[in-house]
Amino acid sequence: MSETLTVHVPMSFRRRGGRKLIVAPDGSAMSAVPSRAQIDNVLLKALARAVRWRQLLDQGVCSTIKEIALREKIDASYVGDVLRLTLLAPDIIEMILDGRQPPTLQFETLRKSLPLLWEEQRKTIRDGDL
Repeated sequence: MSETLTVHVPMSFRRRGGRKLIVAPDGSAMSAVPSRAQIDNVLLKALARAVRWRQLLDQGVCSTIKEIALREKIDASYVGDVLRLTLLAPDIIEMILDGRQPPTLQFETLRKSLPLLWEEQRKTIRDGDL
């Protein structure tokens, strides 16, 4: 003789913004679909440029930021701001590439303030001080 066990899980489903949410008894909502990575294309493009421009400097193709700016037909201060992204901690760069960065971590924010020490960068991002 087989026994049937019925488990009652008190939850409901709601739609919000085209997504299904699971609403727990305490009212907290969870997405029924795991959230996708939030790729920031502006930040990714800036990182790619930073790496490419750094290579131009390292390989001696260009010897100054001004040369890169002339070559790219953009402002030298922008080139400098973008090149600063090469100073990001490797794990922060990986986080950006994976789309796991917090929403406050944006290129315009990094352009204005970026601690040089990796541990300070991590703390600033962790604390949301950008």
